[in-house]
Amino acid sequence: MSTERTEQRRVVVTGLGASTPVGGDVASTWEGLLAGRSGVRTIEDERFAELPVRFAGQLAVDPTEVLERPEARKLDRSQQVALVAAREAWAHAGAPEVDKLRLGVVVATGIGGIVSLLDNYDILNTRGWSRVSPMSVPQLMPNGSAAWVGLDLGAQAGIHTPVSACASGAEAIGYAMEMIRSGRADVVVAGGTEACIHPITVAAFGAMRALSTRNDEPARASRPYDKGRDGFVMGEGAGMVVLESAEFAAARGATVYAEVASQGLSADGHHIAQPEPEGRGATRAIRSAIEAAGVAPSDIIHVNAHATSTPQGDVAESLAIRAVLGDATDGVAVSGTKSMTGHLLGGAGAVESVAAILALHHRMAPPTINIEDPDDEIRLDVVRGEARALRNGDAAVLNNSFGFGGHNVALVFRSV
Repeated sequence: MSTERTEQRRVVVTGLGASTPVGGDVASTWEGLLAGRSGVRTIEDERFAELPVRFAGQLAVDPTEVLERPEARKLDRSQQVALVAAREAWAHAGAPEVDKLRLGVVVATGIGGIVSLLDNYDILNTRGWSRVSPMSVPQLMPNGSAAWVGLDLGAQAGIHTPVSACASGAEAIGYAMEMIRSGRADVVVAGGTEACIHPITVAAFGAMRALSTRNDEPARASRPYDKGRDGFVMGEGAGMVVLESAEFAAARGATVYAEVASQGLSADGHHIAQPEPEGRGATRAIRSAIEAAGVAPSDIIHVNAHATSTPQGDVAESLAIRAVLGDATDGVAVSGTKSMTGHLLGGAGAVESVAAILALHHRMAPPTINIEDPDDEIRLDVVRGEARALRNGDAAVLNNSFGFGGHNVALVFRSV
């Protein structure tokens, strides 16, 4: 593996946390992904009965089953699930003893506490202003999840909330990496969260014709790379990682799962919702990440692709991957885990980073489910049917995240 990189502070992953439609923690989520199990199901709430889309990737374990009731009542659902995932990641890292002035938090979201905002608006209209929750402002703030995680840990090096649509969770991890590299923090808890399955959000995405409408078979609706794909599936959940400087982790004897080698950032400058059709912006982000990581295309053994199951997006991303990896593409195992979780919006890049790190650590790539008639335009080595073993030795994996507005983020994780 090439190691031609500017000398800088190395950043490693020491803890993982997640709560998703496939599982309530990292272990159950990973087991579900490897098994090819869908977490997408019909929404039972009667408010969705007349909508064109009546299914989503709903949490496998409700966060109110994990949090104490008085605590849960203060939080928006997106904040609840963020706190659950962050606490798991922190415990998984061994609850590092770190100067709070050297501890940071970066938790992203695409939409924030919209469900709390809408619920309190209904209360205002039906019961009057005096019944609006005094916690409604902290609940609806996009930075609320980061704030609650930071308060829970006592973090004082900085608490931040990137908001870049569906690229938000990945951007949070990249920002956390830079916090450590710059010397501002020794440890940062980073990730993304989203929980906005509500009639208005489903109706809004439905009005854009962005969502799949397979109401009769929801578990088969998210189908990246299949000719019959007809849109993405909304999901909810959170993913978190604990990042540390390599020196800090070594000094305390921490278990290290991967190195966060680099991030690549770009913007399409094309359209508010559609990707640039040739994937040029995504290409720049991926190339930048790989070059900054100091790895060769042949070092990449796995890609957790953005793969939303939209007709245009899947093709554009595949063009970008091939443009950067070239001939090496045919030996790279590509997984589209949104086929099982649905699209977690601001939480997607973080949950998929957790999956990419585990794929590198365990040398197993999850399958992409629901591919019945592969799209001829997508020339990638997509993992189908069963999980696939990855080669051993020094290697790296790539995680792609792209968002409305033309946001492009690519992360590279290296083996340690």
